Amino acid sequence: MRPPIAFLFNQKVILLLATFLIISAVLSTAAVSRSKEPYSFYSQQQSQDAGQPQTQQKQEQQQETSVATAKPTQIHHTLAPQLETSASPETSASPETTPEPVPAPAATASSRSSISSAAAHPSHIIASPPKPLTTSPANPHPAPANSPPAPASTKPAPAAVHQEPAQYKYFHESGFSYELAHYDRRFFRGVVPYGAHRAGLTHLVRSYLTTFTALHLETWLAHGTLLGWWWNGLTLPWDFDLDAQVSGETMRVLGERYNGSLHEYTYRNETTGKDETRVYLLDVNPFANDIGRGKGENVIDARWIDVKSGMFVDITALMERDPKGRPGVVSCKNFHNYEKGELYPLKETEYEGVPALVPYAYEGILVAEYGEKSLVVTEYHGHRWDPAVKEWFKIPKEEEDRKKAEEAKKKEEAKKKEEAKKKEEAKKKAEEKKKAEEKKAEEKKKAEEEKEMPQDTRDDKPTA
Repeated sequence: MRPPIAFLFNQKVILLLATFLIISAVLSTAAVSRSKEPYSFYSQQQSQDAGQPQTQQKQEQQQETSVATAKPTQIHHTLAPQLETSASPETSASPETTPEPVPAPAATASSRSSISSAAAHPSHIIASPPKPLTTSPANPHPAPANSPPAPASTKPAPAAVHQEPAQYKYFHESGFSYELAHYDRRFFRGVVPYGAHRAGLTHLVRSYLTTFTALHLETWLAHGTLLGWWWNGLTLPWDFDLDAQVSGETMRVLGERYNGSLHEYTYRNETTGKDETRVYLLDVNPFANDIGRGKGENVIDARWIDVKSGMFVDITALMERDPKGRPGVVSCKNFHNYEKGELYPLKETEYEGVPALVPYAYEGILVAEYGEKSLVVTEYHGHRWDPAVKEWFKIPKEEEDRKKAEEAKKKEEAKKKEEAKKKEEAKKKAEEKKKAEEKKAEEKKKAEEEKEMPQDTRDDKPTA
């Protein structure tokens, strides 16, 4: 039935329709702008306020992160699905002890010819991180209030089964070779040459350590980065990435407050004498708070990424993943296990010219991971340790080629000796086998001759 014409031109009806259209347009515009919203920059003062340790914001954050159920980290990619993370009790927070200072291994000025540690300084966060996702309700489809109660079941209730969300690989590298596997695919623009790679890693770790210090976030050196610190407080020149560890509690703070944030780092280029700036992205894996490792595709919990080159710091969280079977043991998802007494109290030191922390029992940790040779061998991966200046230097190509040729010659000679030895052993075995066969044939012939001999002749044999 069509409405009367006079009803359509009623002022109240027209006003309601106009109001409805305006509200719809405003909501649609807001939704589109949120879906396309880039990183939003905010002031230096805001970033400094975010790092104050005794503010009300810090106290509220500590209250929020003390909840046993872990909140899922924010996924800043528009198309990424919303996921729930499982509840995981925090057991890896460090004891309230003052880190013990330990001097960093000596480094020479020659290794810092193109980088000034004194001039390098971060400007901290320059992009506001997205807000964390909210957890899904326990029952997204509750029964109506007036629905009848469910009939009582005679079967015993099944035991609660912990289920973590289905995982997909979050971080993707630029290739499968050892070198390409150390670049983030999103920011990869080509392999960084050897001469510039060391400087890139230096800026990468300096920006990471100084920013975490400014934000009062505890982190310490791990794996190959810790080994480089042990030798001379610098990055190993053949290393392709950097490694750091945090507690499970710190990882949750990273996911809830700083995931997807961009950080600006300014340093003085001594070659040009000008200040240069690099930007780094703190990206937290949405599966960082999971206790299990799944299919092993998300063993890295977060990354500090150079958006210009794709080089990164791998960040892993240490949690007590089996409190009943291995109480007091914390580990990452890649099977690196530590007693808490090996880690804490952390020691204060320097790495690449900026303040850093290392585990308490660092030598024992390195020997357990790399063996005693890692602290003794002075030639490795085409580099030689010079004790006079306490630095690793790349072996000249001519010397390296000559050394490789000598090693290949030695291997060839050893191979020939081994083959000659095997031939000699085979020949010896053949001779022994031939003698054994001849002896057996002789015994057989003798037995046949005795069998053909007349009975009386056999009886005439002298007896012993």
